[in-house]
Parts: sequence; structure tokens; C-alpha cells
Amino acid sequence: MEDSALTSGQRRKARLIATAAWPLVAALGRTIRWRVEGASHVDDVLKSGRQPIYVCWHGRIFAGMYYFRDRGIVVITSRNFDGEWIAALLGRFGFGTARGSTSRGATRALVQLRHDLNQGRPAAFTVDGPRGPARVAQAGAIWLAGATGHPIVPLHPEAARFWEASSWDRTQIPKPFSPVALVIGEPIVVSDTSEATVEAGRVTLERTLVALEQRARVLVSGADS
Repeated sequence: MEDSALTSGQRRKARLIATAAWPLVAALGRTIRWRVEGASHVDDVLKSGRQPIYVCWHGRIFAGMYYFRDRGIVVITSRNFDGEWIAALLGRFGFGTARGSTSRGATRALVQLRHDLNQGRPAAFTVDGPRGPARVAQAGAIWLAGATGHPIVPLHPEAARFWEASSWDRTQIPKPFSPVALVIGEPIVVSDTSEATVEAGRVTLERTLVALEQRARVLVSGADS
């Protein structure tokens, strides 16, 4: 269901869900024990006068949202009921949103993100969302990097102890006081938006995220010892 088709009751319900979830998410997030590797990559991008385009897998939204809160990052959220309450929750953690997905509103959302980046606001993607297949990167972030000159910053958070909230993307919700390893990779610069360049960048990004996940698992296993 597109956002234009949502009823006032659905919008009200979405706001209520976000209102109820926010203090629980914030309280849980405050207990996380972070082990971060590669934070200097973000600093290097910002020092260069550019903005990062953060990317991660859909199943790692929770930890990523809490760590990167209150930075003015603009995130794509789906144009449906789930996207409505997720957008409301993200807003409470200091994120902006661009409404769209791979199936609906993608062009409009990418145009907004391009404008936001040029205005000095970073962007973020879950590159295998919102419907998967899991661990298969889609091309939107690559195209945006090629169109704007702003680099992609890949990352992966991994919890030592967690609840798994979804089957298709293995969504992690860290348990209270769990260590979480966050590995941030080297920026990926995309030279243009040609089909060959975008596809090569997509493959590189997918392989990079797999490698970051493996590294995060190694780090978090040591942090929990």
C-alpha cells in the first residue's frame, strides 16, 4: 500500500507504534557495549568536504540506527504502513527520511537523497531491503554515489547476544548489555553512473559487506570472552 493510500487511522497507529517503541529502543541501546573498528573512515570522508553514503544489510538496522543517531542522516523508508512507523521512529532518533523503495517511489527517493547530500546531509541505505533477497546488494546506493561524487561507507554491526526478529534477513536485536562489534570499511568511490560501472560497484559492495560481517563476528567473539 502506497503512502497516499494510508488512512488517517493507519497514520495515527503508526505514530503510536513509534511512540511506544522509542523509549524501549533507547533504553536497550544505552546498554550496548560497543567495539568499533574503522571509525576514522567516516572522519576522512567528512574532512574531505564530502558526505558519507552509509550502507549495511537490512538485518542490522537496529544497532546501526542507535549508533548513528542524531547525525541528520537521511534514510530511505518504504511507502507503506511499515515504512510509516519506521520513519516516525527514525525521526525520534534524529534521522530524516526519503520515502520510496525498489518497487515504489525509488526515483523520487533517490532525487531527494541527491539533493540532501548536496546540502550537506549524509544518506543511508539498507542495500538488500526492503524485501530482499537477503545479502544481495541492490544498485541504488551505487548509482547515487556515481551521480553525486559522495563516497559509500560500508558497515556491519554484529551483536554477541541477540534476538532474531525476522527469517528472511535475520534481523538482530541485541540483548541488554550485549557487546556489539561495528566494523566500518574503507570508502568506495564510484566514478560515474554507466551500467557497467554501477554493476561493478554493486558487486564490490556486496563482497565488501560480506567481508565486514566476517570481521565483525571475529571481533565480537573476542569481546564476549
